[in-house]
Amino acid sequence: MNKVYLLIGGNMGNVMANLLTAKMEIEKQVGEIVLSSSLYRTAAWGLEDQPDFLNQVLEVNADLQPQEVLQKVLAIETEMGRIRTLKNGPRIIDIDILLFNDAIIEEENLKVPHPFLHKRNFTLAPLAEIASTIVHPVLQKNIKCLLQESEDKLPFEKL
Repeated sequence: MNKVYLLIGGNMGNVMANLLTAKMEIEKQVGEIVLSSSLYRTAAWGLEDQPDFLNQVLEVNADLQPQEVLQKVLAIETEMGRIRTLKNGPRIIDIDILLFNDAIIEEENLKVPHPFLHKRNFTLAPLAEIASTIVHPVLQKNIKCLLQESEDKLPFEKL
């Protein structure tokens, strides 16, 4: 069984309902959700002129390989109506693979740990809530330490 940490988020439509739908589909298609963080509200990152995002981190036990998880989460996004038009733009749902066991993956379509994991508080805060002692396999620091050292100044709040 593989331990996968996913970040789910969105800022379009009924965001709460979209996150719930994403979680149900992840349970059906990827694996059992073992832990869920609280929801976090964050100002948009990258492209700032858009509604705030709601984000949550999930710990999932998956009997799938990394590329299989990627294909499943991309399919869930598509099924839910996500259309990729504008980088960092508004979206119905976004599902990112943050960590996959302690693997380091550098493939054209998949980078694990997520390349921006340590630079975004809206990812670090919910991840620290459920997995503060997990060590980033590249940086060799735990998530709590990465959050404390983060230079991200974007405001976020735990709901």
